[in-house]
Amino acid sequence: MSKCKPGLEADLVSHLCPTCALCCNGVLFNDVQLRVGDDPARLTDRGVPLKKHGSTFRLQQPCSCLESNRCRVYADRPERCRTFECRLLQRAQSGEVTEAAALKAIQQARRRADSVRRILRELGDTNESVPLTRRYQRMMRQPIDLSAGQRFIDLRGELMTAVAEMVGQLEKDFLS
Repeated sequence: MSKCKPGLEADLVSHLCPTCALCCNGVLFNDVQLRVGDDPARLTDRGVPLKKHGSTFRLQQPCSCLESNRCRVYADRPERCRTFECRLLQRAQSGEVTEAAALKAIQQARRRADSVRRILRELGDTNESVPLTRRYQRMMRQPIDLSAGQRFIDLRGELMTAVAEMVGQLEKDFLS
């Protein structure tokens, strides 16, 4: 298939990205490291909470700037956020996948992430301000309480399966 017509790339971004937001909601990434040229003071002034790691700053995920799948500091977002394009967007822009197919993949990935979140909540992890992978890791580090009942044990198995399915799709469709 051929590359997108000029202007169609912007249309794809405006249609696909607000439908998805997996790069901002804690599903794809745990944090975003600021780069040279990013202005931590300006971001902080805009209400963006940053964490300092050594000499660098990081924007924690899920991003506090994400509101209804849109960035409230879009014009001032960090370079990494401005330049990131997931594999699915790249494939849609190149014409390798249609917009409809991309939207279907986004829908499926979001459903898988929602399933992981639901299971984590059932297992007692309700902290939605932590990236999904960290929530999963934290849950799996806990020993299995055999006295908690069969439902708890079954949920741990469902969680492992749901995460494996989600990660498989994210690696295939979204991560380069």
